[in-house]
Amino acid sequence: MASKTVVNNYGSFDVTFSHGKGATLYDINGKKYIDFLAGIAVNSLGYAYEPLVKAIQEQAAKQIHICNYFVSDIGVKYADNLLKATSFEGVFFGNSGAEANEAAIKLARKYGYLNGGEKRRVIYTLEQSFHGRTIATLTATGQSKFHPDCFAPYLADFKTIKANDWNAIKTAFDDTTAALLIECIQGEGGVNLVDSEWAKAAADAARKAGAIVMADEVQTGMGRTGTILASEQLGFNPDVVTLAKGIAGGVPMGACLFRGKANGVFAAGDHQSTFGGNPLACAAAEVVLETLQTKGFLENVVSKGEKIRDAILSWKSPVVSAVRQRGLMIGADIVLPVKAVDVEKKLLDAGLCTSTAGANTLRIVPPLNISDEEIDEGLAILKSVLENCR
Repeated sequence: MASKTVVNNYGSFDVTFSHGKGATLYDINGKKYIDFLAGIAVNSLGYAYEPLVKAIQEQAAKQIHICNYFVSDIGVKYADNLLKATSFEGVFFGNSGAEANEAAIKLARKYGYLNGGEKRRVIYTLEQSFHGRTIATLTATGQSKFHPDCFAPYLADFKTIKANDWNAIKTAFDDTTAALLIECIQGEGGVNLVDSEWAKAAADAARKAGAIVMADEVQTGMGRTGTILASEQLGFNPDVVTLAKGIAGGVPMGACLFRGKANGVFAAGDHQSTFGGNPLACAAAEVVLETLQTKGFLENVVSKGEKIRDAILSWKSPVVSAVRQRGLMIGADIVLPVKAVDVEKKLLDAGLCTSTAGANTLRIVPPLNISDEEIDEGLAILKSVLENCR
């Protein structure tokens, strides 16, 4: 049963999970669920993944946290390996995607100030983007539904442009622009794909105006799309990348990576986090990174995503109008009057965890190491529920 004491800011369903294995969850009554959600792309290696469990246990026996006045051996090791794997030069560690994006926003503002004075403060984001729940990241989010009057006033100097709109980038950027922030796939906006040629052109235009270019990879990063960073596939070479969600396999962690013009912008005291980069999180994150770099792992992410996409398309369901997919990040548009949230609820009742996104999209983001058997079982549930939604 749902908790009566924890505030229900999430609209949680009346299901209480007790444990899991692989991409399979079990509730307190022993009911089995195939997980096509992974804690919204957080549990990147599923449940009870032995190398991850072992690393967390061993690190907990050494040290869980130290003050950031010092560094930890595992923290240094992980930072070095992450930067090598992503071709970045520096990293700030936090605890969440919102914190990672807060760091990026502050970095952009300081960069603008150092390279244009007080007038270079504007940060452009994309319409239908989502960047977090703090006031700054809500303001950056390009969806009006996340801007209720009760949280106003929002911060000044944030503007939006429409993704894949070629006309918009012709006049958007000028000497007041500090940064362009691109969410590589608009997860909360409906799993909307950003065109690579447009992203490169937008980045070129922003840089020509003197701005830096940043990528929000909180959901797309760390293997979700079949490469360590989704921006690798888009090819616009961001100066800043933000990460969180799957970075540490379920342990709270976020990161802001920077290079080139963005490297060296932060100075001591500019931005800090008490828990950021603690040894426990870094030990877990190191296992995730090592797993992603295992031969054939990311190729399997691509093939598994294609398998799910192709299966849904092959059903030719009148309930589904379109499917968008990159790696194991998949969105299926549900045709009204059927509502995606109702499909989500029916799937949960049938033993499949999913979520919704955007106006009426079913979002599928399973653990990256989900087995073929679990995929087949989840697809069978999905097909049955869609057939009964007609």
